[in-house]
Amino acid sequence: QLQLVEFGGGLVQAGGSLGLSCAATGRTVSSYAMGWFRQAPGKEREFVAAIGRSGSKTYADSVKGRFTISRDNTKNTVYLQMNSLKPEDTAVYSCAAARALATKPGSYDYWGQGTQVTVSS
Repeated sequence: QLQLVEFGGGLVQAGGSLGLSCAATGRTVSSYAMGWFRQAPGKEREFVAAIGRSGSKTYADSVKGRFTISRDNTKNTVYLQMNSLKPEDTAVYSCAAARALATKPGSYDYWGQGTQVTVSS
C-alpha cells in the first residue's frame, strides 16, 4: 500500500515562493505518475500539476510558468515548487499517485492528507 505525506505548506505573501514535498512510503513512486491537486474552501478539487513515470510533465494553465513539479525517485519524493504566488493560490494542496499521467482526480488511486498553503495579499 502506497502512503503519501505532504510537507511544506504555510503562509506566504503574494509574490513569494513556497516548496512542497510529498514523501512516499510502502511502495516506490517510480512505479507511478504523481500529481498535485488543490482545493479551496467551497470549491471543487482542481488539478495543479503532474509528472509521469518517464518525467513528462503537465500543468494547469493557472500555474503554468510559476509552478514546477519534479520527482526524486532515489528519495521516493515528489516536489512542487511554487513561485510568484497569488492569493488565489490559497488552498489545501494534496499529492496523489496514479498508474498513468492524468489530470482528473478520479484517475488517482492514492492520496495524501494535504497541506495548507495560504497566500496573503
